[in-house]
Amino acid sequence: MKEVILCKYGEIVLKGLNKSYFENAMLNTVKRRLAGLGNCEIRYGQSVLYVDPLDEDFLFDEALRRLKKVFGIVNVIRAASCEKTLDAILETAKAYLPDFLAGAKTFKVTGKRADKRFPMTSPELSGEIGCALLEVMPGIEVDLFHPEKLVHVEIRENAAFLHADDSKGAGGIPCGTSGRALLLLSGGIDSPVAGYMIAKRGAVIDALHFESFPYTSERAKEKVLELARLVTEYTGKMNVHVISLTKIQEELKKHINEDYFTLLLRRSMMRLAERCAKAYYCEALITGESLGQVASQTMQALGVTDSVVTMPVFRPCIGMDKEEIIAIARKINTFETSILPYEDCCTVFTPKHPKTRPVMEKVLAEEAKLDMQALEDEAFAAIENHVIKLY
Repeated sequence: MKEVILCKYGEIVLKGLNKSYFENAMLNTVKRRLAGLGNCEIRYGQSVLYVDPLDEDFLFDEALRRLKKVFGIVNVIRAASCEKTLDAILETAKAYLPDFLAGAKTFKVTGKRADKRFPMTSPELSGEIGCALLEVMPGIEVDLFHPEKLVHVEIRENAAFLHADDSKGAGGIPCGTSGRALLLLSGGIDSPVAGYMIAKRGAVIDALHFESFPYTSERAKEKVLELARLVTEYTGKMNVHVISLTKIQEELKKHINEDYFTLLLRRSMMRLAERCAKAYYCEALITGESLGQVASQTMQALGVTDSVVTMPVFRPCIGMDKEEIIAIARKINTFETSILPYEDCCTVFTPKHPKTRPVMEKVLAEEAKLDMQALEDEAFAAIENHVIKLY
């Protein structure tokens, strides 16, 4: 008997002739994530990725933890492998499964015979395993309809596998299969969630943070870098770019109608974001905006800000309410960091009555009061770059 990890695919199985492209991307990601945990063989076959430890020093539990955050995997399973003979399977079941069934009153065995050459049907094999378990666990009963625990046996091309431990994976498709996108990463709740959601669809994520020192503190920037680190639990790596908006905000404050301050600032941020995206080979922008959540997120305001860029702008949170966004933030462990009380650039010089239904002609007239190109050139020239790497 030997313990292995089975990683079950999700959407990848539907990719047809492109399936191997996604499998190889996930295989490479898993190799990077498990580097340093000990010797193991990693391979895929029959829509399962196998992690087979080659020595006793392999950090099995840490490998399980990391694999649960690899996009493309829907289930991460700790399993025992053995020869594909009835005797070997029954002995393995009696030795391996009682620990997983401890404390349960009922169980059920389900079988999957991916190797059709195996001489027993799945129901026949399940029945034999159930009887073997009842011999060594007299206090437990079989319940075919409402069992407390499920035991699985899988007959695959290379071995038989038994398990009763089935953990949810991250789902989605592997990172790197859908291009590269730039996330506008604030210190709030929404933008880390937005980045996570687009990364789950296979995009490599870079991030851009706007600071307003000295109106925002160094701790505010550190908070954002920590949020980036938490998202890299799923993405593996993130390049974080930081641009100061201080002078742009001060000039807007001095020269334009206060009601247009947020709109013009957002337009400037989008132009800088697209400029940054092109400089670092990103093909789309990502924001955490949700329709109607604040004044700058009305349909009209979003139209005004989007008009200054030509690349796609992804807003995965656009139809979600705050509770839905918070639920995902808690799931990916960014919520507690996001609510730390450090200001971000969008809270600096906030107008009392921002325009929610702007008219484009008036927006352009206000913007024409300043040389925005020169201000943005100066801001972009001082860009900072940070690399957040998980392992």
